[in-house]
Amino acid sequence: MNSTPILYFLRSSEQKIITDMIKYAYGLDDKENVLDFYPELNIYSELYGVTPKDLGLYALVDNKIAGALWCRQLCKEHGASGFIDENTPVLSMSIFPEFREKKVGTTMMEQFLLEASTCYEQISIALLSDSTAILFYEKFGFEIVEGSHKKSKIHKREILIMLKKLDKKELVRPSDGYDPRRWMD
Repeated sequence: MNSTPILYFLRSSEQKIITDMIKYAYGLDDKENVLDFYPELNIYSELYGVTPKDLGLYALVDNKIAGALWCRQLCKEHGASGFIDENTPVLSMSIFPEFREKKVGTTMMEQFLLEASTCYEQISIALLSDSTAILFYEKFGFEIVEGSHKKSKIHKREILIMLKKLDKKELVRPSDGYDPRRWMD
């Protein structure tokens, strides 16, 4: 069993990956047909990839999708929980339960931040205020936005917004020394 995740860019043709993963990204693991019951989550997946403002990747472990990580630049009118401004994409991250605690999220986040730093100045994410994932995001330099606490439309519990400032980087591709053992395209 090879437990090293192989990463792929999320393309618009792979929107179904996001649709399948969204319930895990928003803590609704035990729910079916999430988008039918929570239509407000459609903004995170609907028409993903039709604009260059969408960026994401997914991980395969042993030829199974293990997780996905994506961000979208949204408008205030969308009502996204993690919205800061129209220049700050909102991040969503999802790991299937059987792949949690196996460094899949860390591997994805490391590469995603490299990719995102070529496109954006900062990214945001909304989390339940009592989530253990806050420590994960802090490890990558996300900080809690002061005064961002509010009630979740989905969970009816308190959420907060975390923000990561990105250092603008040049795009690195295979000829520039990236590791093809971790990243396939």
